[in-house]
Amino acid sequence: MKLSHVKKLKIALGGTARNPEDIEVLHNLRLEFAEIPIANLKNFKKNINEFLKLKEKTGLYYLCHGPREGNPNNISSLKRDYFPHVLEILEIMPTLNMSLLTLHLWMDRRFVKGKVIDFKIELLKKIIGKAGEKRIIICLENLSENWHDLKIAFDNLPLLNLTLDVGHAQLLREENTSLDFIKIYPDRIKHVHLHDNLGGDTPEDDLHLPPGRGIVDFKNIFNTLVKVGYRGTATIELKPFEIKSCLRFVKKLLLD
Repeated sequence: MKLSHVKKLKIALGGTARNPEDIEVLHNLRLEFAEIPIANLKNFKKNINEFLKLKEKTGLYYLCHGPREGNPNNISSLKRDYFPHVLEILEIMPTLNMSLLTLHLWMDRRFVKGKVIDFKIELLKKIIGKAGEKRIIICLENLSENWHDLKIAFDNLPLLNLTLDVGHAQLLREENTSLDFIKIYPDRIKHVHLHDNLGGDTPEDDLHLPPGRGIVDFKNIFNTLVKVGYRGTATIELKPFEIKSCLRFVKKLLLD
């Protein structure tokens, strides 16, 4: 009997899971992993055992997304709130065998003061040191920055990596900045976030539409990723029930 050839995806595909119920949905969609945002540690800790049971049941592996930083120019709150929060997340991650943490720390020099950016780099240095003890990869997610904005961080932190958010790369810029990041920092990209939008200059323009519903040139971005040899992970950053509507589109991109 002749077996039909099944083409394997070039990039591991997952989705966002904000609660244990989302894990079941992602599993039913035949995704490979779940990226779990930890914005509220107290609530997350209540669900750890359930997440562990579902990990065993579904075979999905987990990645982690850290908290928002709050006021991006407030050094005091970064010290008092953000940094301790991230350190506690690093302590929890090994329980679920999470090996990658994506962080939000805005470094766009048009909006964030130079002294604050310098402080954030020192903060990342400490976080990377703690993460290294647990063999956790730290990725900085681009928000509205271009590659020039992140150069100082990458130059000073050789173990800092990048979560390339192709939707954010479309915002507050005339052109999507993804291709520049891919061409200049191909070895730093360890994770990708997928969602779409119509461009724009405000936080409200970060629509998180299903890929294919906006203006992001996914085909060109993924062709370029494959050319530089990217074989990592990509999260479809939508609510699980929204993923189904674009899954065929995304898988076709990854197979072409």
